[in-house]
Amino acid sequence: MNKNPRYSYYMSSNGLKSVKVEKDLGIMITSDLKCSQQCEYAYGKANRVIGMIRRTITYKEPKIMLSFYKTFVRPHVEYCCFAWNLPYKKDKELLEKIQHRYTKMIINMQGKTYEKKSLRLWTLEERRNRQDIIEVFKMYRGYSSVALHELFEIDTNNKGTRGHSCKLKKRSGAQGILCGIFFRIELLIGGMHGQE
Repeated sequence: MNKNPRYSYYMSSNGLKSVKVEKDLGIMITSDLKCSQQCEYAYGKANRVIGMIRRTITYKEPKIMLSFYKTFVRPHVEYCCFAWNLPYKKDKELLEKIQHRYTKMIINMQGKTYEKKSLRLWTLEERRNRQDIIEVFKMYRGYSSVALHELFEIDTNNKGTRGHSCKLKKRSGAQGILCGIFFRIELLIGGMHGQE
């Protein structure tokens, strides 16, 4: 049940227009905070760039093509990915299609499955997970402007489980949407902590 009363807001006695989708700094923000439209938008932009590269580059040697991919294509599907994290499988698969489609253009990669291509490319989901872990590590060390205690708390549940003293759990309650940014992480900061 939707509890939003949808009030009308005014500025200088002028009514503000109500919209379902707003684009701000290149990110599509919808009224339900779902990221499907942002994924479709990023997919479309990256596809157009892939088409341009396919038409203009004749010799598709792996080193050159990977350089073009990392410079011109991947930034479109990774732009501000913290703000529009992907909870739905269909959105993840849509963006992975970009990397799959691009690698098919490279010489000697046409018949191979994506996993067997020797290009040393992480999947986009693996890259997002890595970025999330790095961001949480920065929060833990105090290098981030967001404090760790705002989104996480140290798990003090020591019922004889193995591990370390730096296990984190998401805060529940009003900050649930913010904690959703890192919903994919099961962070083991203790491993990083032990390397000091």
